[in-house]
Amino acid sequence: MLWAGRMRLETFGILLMLVHTAAACEFGPFPYSDTGIVCRMTKPAALLLNQETAQVIQAAFRNAKFPNITGEKSMRLLGKVAYGLSNIQVNDLSIEQSEVELKEDDAIHIAIKNVTAFFRGTLTYGYAGAWFLQLFHAVDFEIESSIDLQINIDLMCQKDQVAADASDCYLTFHKLTLHLQGDKEPGWLKQLFTDFISFTLKFVLRREVCNEINFLAQMLANFVQDLAVNFVQDEDIRIDLSLASLPLIKANYLESHHKGLVLYKNYSDVFSDSVFCPSLLTESRMLYFWLSEHIFNSLASAAFLDQRLELTIPGEKLQELFEVEGTEAQQKMVQMIYQGTSYNDSVAKVWSLNHPQISVQPEGTVVKSLVAAEVSIFPAGEEPLVILYMEKEITVTVQAAYAEKKLILHPLDSRIEFKVFRCTADPSGNDSSIRNFLQTMISLVGIPEVISRIEQALTSLLNSKGLHLFKIRNPEIITRKGYIIVQLDFGFPNHLLLDFFEKKI
Repeated sequence: MLWAGRMRLETFGILLMLVHTAAACEFGPFPYSDTGIVCRMTKPAALLLNQETAQVIQAAFRNAKFPNITGEKSMRLLGKVAYGLSNIQVNDLSIEQSEVELKEDDAIHIAIKNVTAFFRGTLTYGYAGAWFLQLFHAVDFEIESSIDLQINIDLMCQKDQVAADASDCYLTFHKLTLHLQGDKEPGWLKQLFTDFISFTLKFVLRREVCNEINFLAQMLANFVQDLAVNFVQDEDIRIDLSLASLPLIKANYLESHHKGLVLYKNYSDVFSDSVFCPSLLTESRMLYFWLSEHIFNSLASAAFLDQRLELTIPGEKLQELFEVEGTEAQQKMVQMIYQGTSYNDSVAKVWSLNHPQISVQPEGTVVKSLVAAEVSIFPAGEEPLVILYMEKEITVTVQAAYAEKKLILHPLDSRIEFKVFRCTADPSGNDSSIRNFLQTMISLVGIPEVISRIEQALTSLLNSKGLHLFKIRNPEIITRKGYIIVQLDFGFPNHLLLDFFEKKI
């Protein structure tokens, strides 16, 4: 049952992945007002994870510290008979059936049935009677057991994070048979020690295994929460996953609500107007993440402050972009801008002049930003010369998807409004043909190129956090007014459990 707890911890592993609290467990008066992120894991996911119990249970038994068991009893004719069991270890373990049930507003109930375990060790016994000298013997023993386990896991907020309390744990013994040295010892001795030992042994097994399950449960909770913290942090930019309210257990899902505040150096986010309500999420997929548009706005601000919204494009790439259509009129316009200078002697820089504004709408994520771009040439033996400088307000709608372990960003309609325009080929600024040409090029190739660079950078970042190791199935990124929903099914993330065993046990 103890082990059941351990296994249930595993079941709860994915949910805990997004459940770290960096503030005290103090919640506002309204249940969802401070919620920026919601994680919901439905019962099908819990059932899937519940199948992966063997490694967890074996770890619990393997790491349980079984104390030596001693006792004595007065026997007629034999006098006092003393015994001791030492070096108790678990050799073999098998599980026939495991079930999980979500009790609404109560706990996660896990039942593991017909667990067969073999314990081995050394039995030392001795007796002294009126007719005998004091004698002591030591024999190897094996205990064959058949056990049912029941563990009830309570979710709570403790020490600024979600805690899984697996102390409500029970073991029911259906069989406890003692074998002494291959049954070579006399039958009366086997029966004697079986009667003496069985009650004490049951008590010790129940206590030690349950304690280990509860310990490993919290250790696993901390492990996956550390993974979550690392996943939503990159250098100085991080997301505070403090709980906004207590985690929920419903009949068909587990759900946790997080503040989702973006933290960057001395910049601290503020948020208290969430649009979340439980009806926004369904129960048809295994895992859901609800994300407020406020998070994306704050992340964009932090990225701007960290000077990440800058892009350099070398001359070779500029040539590729400018010649995407290859028309004669286009070639003449580029030659006019470059004034005979080679592409190889140029470089372009693009950067954001202010914090991008992000809003989430049904048609996609709308990004609005004031952007500057300049093209410089490097004539041989001369100082660099800026031949083109522009400031323009760009609004673009982007749709996102995740497929083949890559984030895919698809720009839709865009609007461009020039604020500043300087070009050495048109010092008076009266030639609208250059501006019209550049506006077309920005729309057709400039914006897609920038989006592509962001797409690659974000995919690389996600993969560096290990997202590509997950067996994600049919992920959907759904945009609604003011929020995004990510919903998906998944296969069991074996690598997480292996990492846990390697690093913590």
